[in-house]
Amino acid sequence: MAVLWLGTFIAGMGFSEVMPFLSLYVDDLGTFTKGQLTMYSGVTYAVTFFVIALVSPLWGKLADTKGRKIMLLRSSFGMAIVIGLMGFVSNVWQLIGLRFLQGFFAGYIPNATALIAAETPRGKSGSALGILTTGYVSGNLIGPVLGGILAQVFSIRWTFILTGIFLIIVFILSATLVHEHFTPITRDQQEQSGSWLHRVKRPKLILVLLVSTMIIQMGNNSITPIISLYVKQLMNNVGPITLVAGIIAALPGISTLLAAPKLGDYGDRRGTSRVLIFGYVFAVLMYFPQGFVTSIWLLGILRFMIGVSDGALFPAVQTMLTKNSPQELTGTVFSWNQSFQAAGSMFGSLFGGLVANIFNYNGVFIFTAITLLLNFLLLWWVVPEVRHFRQKNA
Repeated sequence: MAVLWLGTFIAGMGFSEVMPFLSLYVDDLGTFTKGQLTMYSGVTYAVTFFVIALVSPLWGKLADTKGRKIMLLRSSFGMAIVIGLMGFVSNVWQLIGLRFLQGFFAGYIPNATALIAAETPRGKSGSALGILTTGYVSGNLIGPVLGGILAQVFSIRWTFILTGIFLIIVFILSATLVHEHFTPITRDQQEQSGSWLHRVKRPKLILVLLVSTMIIQMGNNSITPIISLYVKQLMNNVGPITLVAGIIAALPGISTLLAAPKLGDYGDRRGTSRVLIFGYVFAVLMYFPQGFVTSIWLLGILRFMIGVSDGALFPAVQTMLTKNSPQELTGTVFSWNQSFQAAGSMFGSLFGGLVANIFNYNGVFIFTAITLLLNFLLLWWVVPEVRHFRQKNA
């Protein structure tokens, strides 16, 4: 747990410390019009998630036959090389190609999650996954700050190179200190058993949980592209806008860091479905008023509260996936979860921009609240198991 927490922390930090500077880096790689820069930046950002959504199920199937640890090593080493090479590109197409390969090698965090889920007693999986969540959330919080310091002191190129070095450290730690008790499932057993969905007791529940992962991530990612612009609007384009936007963007991560372990432990004791229901209701109640605020302070309070719902929703979905999947299919299920999460990142950016163009920035928060409300109703009515929240292991 300690090694994987540190590994997910560094992996989360490595991803987030380069993301804010991708468009600036693209701008440095050529002479582009505003439209071209927007297009190339969008492609550079989206191509990784597109590839992740396609290949994650294949890696998950391989994880169930070869083990999750080898997937950790594949991901950390491959990303170390690919992200490090991004510091040496000379044109935008080389960068896009490497971002494509980054998607191909991605998967450290979901494989770490699958390994913890498989190695932890089912009655403690909520607590374990809640603790692990704080690893990559902390990394995502620190990453942009560290990336900004590195880019300012050295250059954007050195940010990529140092990120590659950090991921090499993750590879070494994972290779030497992570131990897995793994019993592989053979290809013959897979073929005899048929589709992985046929081998779970509640396939409808699993599918709805995967869709829920996509919608939750879509809601989070629809806000990300416009939050700094919304801050600028609320501040009337006066004052330290960049600093305030950075603080506002970091607030949900801080509250997730505080809330996730406690909510995970509560779910183990009182029922994961209770935590899931709370997460959805609380998120809807916090997202709606964000579209109507006129004070930057009120926006900050509401964004902080959103982190509490994130600390409930993501670990609760992962815990329910764990408790309702055979142990030998943990890698497959969590790889599909990563695939749906990557799709949510893509759709979130797409719909966030579209809604903002039609209804202004306010509409994005209202759109997200409505989407999460519909997702909650889907879980409530289509999957009766979710309504049985009095059952500890629901």
